[in-house]
Amino acid sequence: MVPLNPLQLTGRESTHVREMPGLAAVRLLPQAHAAVARLREASAAAGIDLEVVSSFRDFERQSLIWNSKFRGERPVLDAAGRPVEVGKLDAGQLARTILIWSALPGASRHHWGTDFDVMDLASLPAGYRIQVVPAEYQAGGPFERLTRWLDAHMHAFGFFRPFATDRGGVSPEPWHLSYAPVAREAQRALSLERLREVLTAAEIDGRDEVLESLAENFQRYVVDVDAPPAAACMSPQLS
Repeated sequence: MVPLNPLQLTGRESTHVREMPGLAAVRLLPQAHAAVARLREASAAAGIDLEVVSSFRDFERQSLIWNSKFRGERPVLDAAGRPVEVGKLDAGQLARTILIWSALPGASRHHWGTDFDVMDLASLPAGYRIQVVPAEYQAGGPFERLTRWLDAHMHAFGFFRPFATDRGGVSPEPWHLSYAPVAREAQRALSLERLREVLTAAEIDGRDEVLESLAENFQRYVVDVDAPPAAACMSPQLS
């Protein structure tokens, strides 16, 4: 398995991802395509219509998300999912609050072509508006069945949830799956020094404050995530 190069690792190059057959809007590593296809096939047998969304995201797109939140053009939420008044926060506080739900450009796992979000279209009531909040994936939510099925089966296909538990950094995201065989190595390769170099040359809002607290936030929001279990790190069962 060829490791991601520095440009691919930080989302500044997309040569490592391809459109998924039958899902043109989904771009992932070729290694992940077969695993995702088998995951969808197996879940369909259980009556789940597993939809893959928010796959590869490049540095430019992540920067647009970051800047729009920093400017108050897009909602900024606290850990409980409540809107925050951006004007009441200083730049450092605002950066930390954004990081609860959105990664720094260059540090997003979506850059790697290994990570994506999922939902179950078969479970949606007519006219339901998806919010993408944890409650939808918990008991009583429309995606409760999807959560239980993934808990039981996703590791066999090479997937795990990097944001499964609250570690004081990124808020839990039960919809976010990661392809462990590659993502584990990508996370090891993404160093604080490499990210600092990328951000120093980038045009992002709050850059000075971001760089000032980068060491602390890198540990809190990039390093301190849930590790993949051994079962997910082995080659996924594709037969």
